[in-house]
Amino acid sequence: MMFDSGGYWSSEKGSSLIEVLIAVVIISIGLLAVAGLQAVALKSNNGSYLRSQATFLAYDLADRMRAAPDSAVNGDYDDAQGGDRAQWDAQVLNLLGPGATGSVARNNRQVTITVRWNNSRDRIRAANDVNQATFDSFTYQVEF
Repeated sequence: MMFDSGGYWSSEKGSSLIEVLIAVVIISIGLLAVAGLQAVALKSNNGSYLRSQATFLAYDLADRMRAAPDSAVNGDYDDAQGGDRAQWDAQVLNLLGPGATGSVARNNRQVTITVRWNNSRDRIRAANDVNQATFDSFTYQVEF
């Protein structure tokens, strides 16, 4: 037997153990919620990383074209060309993953560079959302 707060004998046993178990359950639920938020943050962070890599790649190709304007006007940087463009295409796949593509649309000295990549791993989906491939793209227009 135990004394209660009034100094009387109490027959309650194990009440503090139940309180501790309830506190452990509440803390566990809170920690699971924090882990879920962390997972969402990691997905968002990876999506931001891929977008910044696509931006870097588009600016890189534009800089290559500015460095060799005669080659760019001759179409050496257009789609399906070799040399410097092939190296850039390999970088697109390396940095953005499978399915990533880069394209160039040229009108004399005006160029539109588009970089596309699969963002299905980074997309935050609802519970009933179907896991299908979706693509993001970054478009950069430049005149050299």
